[in-house]
Amino acid sequence: MPISLTPPPSALDVLAIAAHRDDVEQTCGGTLLRLAGAGAVTGILDLTAGETGTRGSAVERGLEAEHAAAILKVAWRGNLGLPDGALVNSLEYKHRLAAAIRQTRPRIVIVPYPHGRHPDHYTAGTLGYEAAFLAGLSKLDLPECEAPAFRPATVIYASLYSNERPSFIVDISEQFEARLQSLLAYRSQYRDQQAGGGIFPAEGDIPARVEAIARNYGMMIGVRYGEPYISPTPLRVGDLRTLEIDTFTKGGIITPF
Repeated sequence: MPISLTPPPSALDVLAIAAHRDDVEQTCGGTLLRLAGAGAVTGILDLTAGETGTRGSAVERGLEAEHAAAILKVAWRGNLGLPDGALVNSLEYKHRLAAAIRQTRPRIVIVPYPHGRHPDHYTAGTLGYEAAFLAGLSKLDLPECEAPAFRPATVIYASLYSNERPSFIVDISEQFEARLQSLLAYRSQYRDQQAGGGIFPAEGDIPARVEAIARNYGMMIGVRYGEPYISPTPLRVGDLRTLEIDTFTKGGIITPF
């Protein structure tokens, strides 16, 4: 059963969906913070509580997630309560996620890129994409969901760790430091400790690693820091003058935000 899924007070402009608490902070936290600063109503939906993680407990990660959400200024954060380490692309899970999308009514949904090392991560990408479609089927009855059918206008993939060429990159230069602090809010995960010592980077190395990745994507669009995205469908453009494209100095990457 969901452990924290009270609907937000109003429809969301953007909802970021991810498998674990701290995934969003790593991949699209700067974008959410930038959007919030521009007046958008943003939200995060974690699919699991992270209860089987090497470090920390579900309770600890829940408290840290609240702290991180405050840093990113999101209006709403929920948790679907699916099993950590056991996400599957099942009809039951898609229906539960579709119900959450109907309740939050986001115009834009951000999901993980559906290829990667961690099965929960790439499964969350597929679940999110397919649930967004199912949420719009008016004849589909979803268990314990009274909200009417609703389909987001756009679903995009947060592709920070995909090693694929982005469809577009968001400039997060002004948001980078706060984004880093939202990640470091997960003290149970990133402080130096014996558990997971051979897997997790040293705490002192994390800022440099996060900065290096953000600088790489920022360099592609001629800014200091960036977050990359892949669109599974073509981007619709009405006025070419609204695009920021510099083929010769910025690699031709589109930055619509």
